[in-house]
Amino acid sequence: MKELKHLHLDIPKSDKKRVIIIGGGFAGIQVAKGLKNKGFQVVMLDRHNYHTFQPLLYQVATAGLEPDSIAGALRPLFENYKDFYFRMARVTGIDTENSKIKTLVGELRYDLLVIANGSKTNYFGDQEMYKRTFPMKQLPQALDLRSHMLQNFEQSVMSPDPDEQDRLTNFVVVGGGPTGVEVSGALGELKKHVLPNDYPDLDFKIMNLHLVDAGPRLLAGMSEKSGDKACKYLKQFDVDVRLNTRLESYDGKTVKLTDGTIIPAKTVIWAAGVKGNIIDGLPESMIERGRILVDEHNLVKGTDNVYAIGDIGFMKTESTPNGHPMVAQVAMQQGVRLAKNLILQGKNKAMVPFAYRDKGSMATIGRNRAVVDLPKLHFGGLFAWMVWMFIHLISIIGFRNRLVVFSNWVWNYFTYDRGTRLIIRTFLRNDRYRPGDTI
Repeated sequence: MKELKHLHLDIPKSDKKRVIIIGGGFAGIQVAKGLKNKGFQVVMLDRHNYHTFQPLLYQVATAGLEPDSIAGALRPLFENYKDFYFRMARVTGIDTENSKIKTLVGELRYDLLVIANGSKTNYFGDQEMYKRTFPMKQLPQALDLRSHMLQNFEQSVMSPDPDEQDRLTNFVVVGGGPTGVEVSGALGELKKHVLPNDYPDLDFKIMNLHLVDAGPRLLAGMSEKSGDKACKYLKQFDVDVRLNTRLESYDGKTVKLTDGTIIPAKTVIWAAGVKGNIIDGLPESMIERGRILVDEHNLVKGTDNVYAIGDIGFMKTESTPNGHPMVAQVAMQQGVRLAKNLILQGKNKAMVPFAYRDKGSMATIGRNRAVVDLPKLHFGGLFAWMVWMFIHLISIIGFRNRLVVFSNWVWNYFTYDRGTRLIIRTFLRNDRYRPGDTI
């Protein structure tokens, strides 16, 4: 850390209450927007200088979009905000007794702290899966998968060994939630419409796609009807869907499933779940199920000035004994509500309890195929796919990003092409832990 010794956070002192927001994701951005020019000094900390629209990470990984089309720089979002400060720094600890946060470049006191640093991939303690599989939570991880996938096909056309070709062109996706279903559908599209044109000397019958889930059906967080439709759509892309099945072992070359199936594969994509990204310093009494316990106002239990929202917050009440789902809708709504509550608190008025309004869930499974669950309506097919595209398009930050994504989708739809099949940086597999990630 020698190169960091001369750095410090350097936030001016102020008579206003200082609100520190950890994380520039969906939740953190909504809090900062809601506090604009409302009499607070707002400090946002994030280890990246951009916000990632995570629902479309799988399209970056499968060469459908470039990374800058689903990422937006954080500083321009708040350039007209008075008394707002962004620092690209990783928070390493929280001292609730002294109201301080710790980073690699120093400490900073807060009057109010908002923990909104989201979730990370859950490997359930399995270090081998952590080392050898591909997660789908960050842009660098999506780019690693894209490079690895394309490198495999480049190697396969030069390999004289049929068994090695088999390993290079087989893909196993672990987890049947939205991420697993969507990446499986995208791989199916590549197999059917894109890669055969790029590699005419390969017989794509050898490319096998497998989706493995421990549960009895896909999309467990959505309706059974949607799960069944998703399974049907995936089979139209020749995806081998295996339910009630777990990944037993993987050595980097061979997958073994609990049903006894052996699959030669050099690519395993881990989409089996997430857990809260807990920061050091919080006592165990504040944590349950890998998330931070909060009350109905998102106040962390046992504190009077620390809040946790989004994926990291576990709001355990009589009406929500299992907490809220770890999805963007919850994060955004909690961010909006918390900003309003902090303003009310500053005026010595009573806070309003958070009430989640479920606007529905959706997942896409390739071209013209998607499933949508609304509170009183479930549908799939082409119309669902168009609804999915519209909702995701308007949710992306920045007009330029929306325009780029839309133009890419139009081009892909009419040409059956993925224009970003570039190996910009070579991915080298090794067994070292990924920087910035922990198991």
